[in-house]
Amino acid sequence: MSLMISAIPSSSPAQEASHVVERRSANFHPGIWGDYFLKYTCDSNSTGSHAIAKDRIERLKGEARKMLMDVMDKPLQKLNLIDQIQRLGIAYLFEIEIDQQLEQIHRSYFKFHHGDEDDLHTVALLFRLLRQQGYRISSEIFNKFRDNEGNFNKSLSTDVQGLLSLFEACHLKFHGDHILNDALAFTMTHLETIDKGNASLNLKKQVNHALNQPIYKGIPRLEVRRYIPLYQEEPLHNEVLISLAKLDFNFLQKLHRKELGNLTRWWKDLDVERKFPFARDRLVEMYLWISGVYFEPEYETSREILIKVASVVSIIDDIYDVYGTLEELELFTEAIERWDVKAKGGLPEYMQECYKIILDFYDEIGHELTKKGRSYQLFYAKEAMKKQARAYFMETKWFHQNHIPTMEEYMPIALATSVVELLLVMSLLGMGDIATKDAFDWLLYSNPKMLKAVQVVGRLMDDIAGHKFEQERGHSASSVECFMKQYGVTEEEAKQELHKQVADAWKDINEELCHPTIIPRPLLVRFLNFTRTMHVVYKDEKDIYTHSRDKFKKHVTSLYVNPLPM
Repeated sequence: MSLMISAIPSSSPAQEASHVVERRSANFHPGIWGDYFLKYTCDSNSTGSHAIAKDRIERLKGEARKMLMDVMDKPLQKLNLIDQIQRLGIAYLFEIEIDQQLEQIHRSYFKFHHGDEDDLHTVALLFRLLRQQGYRISSEIFNKFRDNEGNFNKSLSTDVQGLLSLFEACHLKFHGDHILNDALAFTMTHLETIDKGNASLNLKKQVNHALNQPIYKGIPRLEVRRYIPLYQEEPLHNEVLISLAKLDFNFLQKLHRKELGNLTRWWKDLDVERKFPFARDRLVEMYLWISGVYFEPEYETSREILIKVASVVSIIDDIYDVYGTLEELELFTEAIERWDVKAKGGLPEYMQECYKIILDFYDEIGHELTKKGRSYQLFYAKEAMKKQARAYFMETKWFHQNHIPTMEEYMPIALATSVVELLLVMSLLGMGDIATKDAFDWLLYSNPKMLKAVQVVGRLMDDIAGHKFEQERGHSASSVECFMKQYGVTEEEAKQELHKQVADAWKDINEELCHPTIIPRPLLVRFLNFTRTMHVVYKDEKDIYTHSRDKFKKHVTSLYVNPLPM
């Protein structure tokens, strides 16, 4: 454990006596973006260019919409067009049209068309597009590509496009989808070893990327940024779609840059670097994370709320995990439970600062909600924060007691400290009429399967990625240590089992997205997107949020620094 010794009052600045307190230090690297995005807060040239871009986008939208309607009677062309629109990041502009087209395909394809003449790419694309839209299409659709013994036909081994499409479809599997389990093993084996000499350079790039990051589990905007140049290299690319995609990407980038500039100003006004030098300074990284949940212009208010609370919770996390003493954290937890400005009096100065930020921010949210007639939502936001603090404090007690819990004891607390529930509750604020009281009650009080699955993905992937770093600096046991002790297995064996649990949680998510619930699908899609962001942040057993100087910096640069050349 790395220790930092500092002399601060252990209880209250009002007390005369202070003593030296031993504190852990994670030695997080400093923020890397500083004031970079401040220059985008006010752009004197933006108004005219904004209007021109909007006009061009609207014109191209009209042309693209006409194409969608023109191919109504041609299922294969329709599927490919919808796939291109989605992968180019412009599907949000045509949600109604795409819904209608996929509904028609689902209704008519199996009634009038047995698909016997369709190739593997077509069937796999049909399956993926329908399942991700919420249709419970059966994986038995792939039986036509298997022999009498249930193995996939060897003749498929040279169909690179078909294998790639089937591989992408496999990531939408349910529990019991044995056909897709076999398909995943089959496609991975052949895509990793296939002679790509009979594939175009473009297709090779897509295969290499997919094996590392399947479309379905990627952060949508990052996948869009990577795909647009690839699509433009296609000899038969659609000029309307590529022009619209690039214009829209740059349009959104300018919007997101301005938001980042305003958030940077807010962050600097909080004086985070001076007040909380022990905490991770990751505002820009958090923006990318949260914009992965919803990037669309109409959710600007939701993004602002969620990014602010997520950034503050990141500081709170480091107070509990790194800097606070057990006695201080008990007082801090009690203060959050009380939710009263008078409760800060017994806290050390740095906690007083954090507590004030929390209360002020929630007061600001409450004022806005009241103006919109949704003041009741503030109750849920507060309850989620209180629940978060209680879970953080339980982990703190485990650390100070040197207690390694069983998995059954660990998981309920660890799922809460994953912050998923708090952030999903906060994500509903600002989403308008679809975020009803029933939605908040369902999320916070019914223990929904969907929520638990998202929490499992985030918690276990975080544990696998960060447990060594955490144990070196001093931290409560993660699921890796808990599993190793409880079952007497090695670290690698524990991680293998936890990876299986993550895979099962993804199946739960896929199934829940295809089940009718009281929760509108646009809200459930936020759950999916949140899972995708955690998958990317913690994949390959690395925490690229905490250690953001390499891969995460490249992600930020690609989305918010470099525009696409027109």
